[in-house]
Amino acid sequence: MSTTPSAIVYTGGRFHTSDAKTAHGLVRGPCRYDVRALVDTESAGKDAGVVLDGRPRGIPVHASFDACLAALATPPKYCVIGVATSGGVLPDDMKRALLPLVQRGIGVVNGLHEFLSDDPAFVAAARASGAELLDVRKPKPRRELHFWSGAIRNVRAPRIPVLGTDCALGKRTTCHMIADALKAEGVRAAIVATGQTGWLQGIEHGFVLDSTPNDFVSGELEHAILRCDRDLTPDVILIEGQSALRNPSGPCGAELLLSAESRAAILQHAPAREFFEDQEHLGNRIPPLPSELALIGMYGARVLGLALNQEHLAEHQFEPARAAVERETHLPAVYPLREGAARLVPAIRAHLEAERRR
Repeated sequence: MSTTPSAIVYTGGRFHTSDAKTAHGLVRGPCRYDVRALVDTESAGKDAGVVLDGRPRGIPVHASFDACLAALATPPKYCVIGVATSGGVLPDDMKRALLPLVQRGIGVVNGLHEFLSDDPAFVAAARASGAELLDVRKPKPRRELHFWSGAIRNVRAPRIPVLGTDCALGKRTTCHMIADALKAEGVRAAIVATGQTGWLQGIEHGFVLDSTPNDFVSGELEHAILRCDRDLTPDVILIEGQSALRNPSGPCGAELLLSAESRAAILQHAPAREFFEDQEHLGNRIPPLPSELALIGMYGARVLGLALNQEHLAEHQFEPARAAVERETHLPAVYPLREGAARLVPAIRAHLEAERRR
């Protein structure tokens, strides 16, 4: 009998949007929970995998918690909040729907910045019912945090972060795709996660970057990489990127290059996205790809290839968009969700061979 805790995922009518990227990751897998169903008013009556990318995954979508629980043979142990909203705030409609669930004794796993364990109503309900409130982004105590020491220079495996030209592009999913492609070629790849969804997926090594005090981000990253190299002895360590180097609402990525001493990277990009996410009204345009490659080069790393996000592209636009990116960068480009990442493997293998000769 499986010991994996059972769970349902709640997206509050947002499953078809980029806000539900946490749910998207759990539906695609892997996941540390046995996901039995998804609750979403807009996608009810369908298979979550079909809604996400046309692939059935045996995860039914229900319109409400009542309908979901009535359809399950036994209640789940947890409900996972499957959205990652701007600012990490739990929408009021979702909060109102979740409280009765806790009162029924079902725990809530929350990856947002707004902690349910700080909400008196949820704390009282959990205390009365025995439900568990698990706030994934709650910072670790100071005594458990690590400061950067330079021990990264003892790590044997080269590091390759998957960076992005913006947030919400699929960097974590691309890490999985690249790892699968490398493993198919006999290269042992491991992933260091840097967000709450990586933890929810059961990735063994990592930390939640955006809930870590700034002074300790580099050290926590170094510590996660050290543990990964020691525990798994991989040929290469892929690091999940967050946001983008030049996204003004949350610039991020320099640590993954500098503190991890990465000498190569994969860059994720959406050819049809003109502005940084939710910054259209500010006119904040995503910088041209050649300048992003040059910036990464200034940090001491070389971009090996590009992973393309297909949003807002019609079928007939995929290949012209790829061709334009490859002409502009002189690098291989793939659509991971459509074709996997096998076209990136030769460049990664060449980099690993060069690293061995250093």
